[in-house]
Amino acid sequence: MEQDINQDWPNLKRYADENQTLGLPQANEKRVIFMGDSITEEWSNLYPRYFSERSYVNRGIGGQTTPQMLIRFKQDVIDLGPHVVVILAGTNDIAGNTGPSTIKMITDNIFSMSHIARAHGIKVVLSSILPVYIYEWAKEIIDPPSTIQAVNAKLKEHAGSYGLEYLDYYSAMVDDRPGLMNEYTPDGVHPNKKGYQVMSELAENTLSGVLSS
Repeated sequence: MEQDINQDWPNLKRYADENQTLGLPQANEKRVIFMGDSITEEWSNLYPRYFSERSYVNRGIGGQTTPQMLIRFKQDVIDLGPHVVVILAGTNDIAGNTGPSTIKMITDNIFSMSHIARAHGIKVVLSSILPVYIYEWAKEIIDPPSTIQAVNAKLKEHAGSYGLEYLDYYSAMVDDRPGLMNEYTPDGVHPNKKGYQVMSELAENTLSGVLSS
């Protein structure tokens, strides 16, 4: 099993069959792909109506970091012909899931995904990383809030420089520590249903403008 994981480090198998079944959008369909990690993946499980009622496709994979997403970006985003991609990534990099990552490493990978999408005529929405005070599985990580704030500042700056939308979940969900508000999370990192309802409203406010332009 471990050998299989190592041979498919970006987990290209995860959505391979679903992508083939899904195919390209129908005429006049404005498909939106959500690219991310477990925060994106669990969105469809805890608040499925947000996706099922729209032409929105979830391509989140739990535990993933930005280099893994960058590798599968062509297969799980570009090849599906979306009108828009919503990228939410970076928290697992900060937690060290695939080794130490600097702010530049994280943002370079996200910016590369953005550039690839734009080169294919796909509109890009860059999402802020959600607030985290401490990663329970990586308590040795020093001061996650400062790193998250620094990455988010770079993402917002990049969005402004390239005329992209910046989707700010952080400001609506942060508490005074600063971490994720207790009412929105079971563990300080992942949203609960109420958290996803907040995210859905914020995402829809942004996407309604992007899809109508």
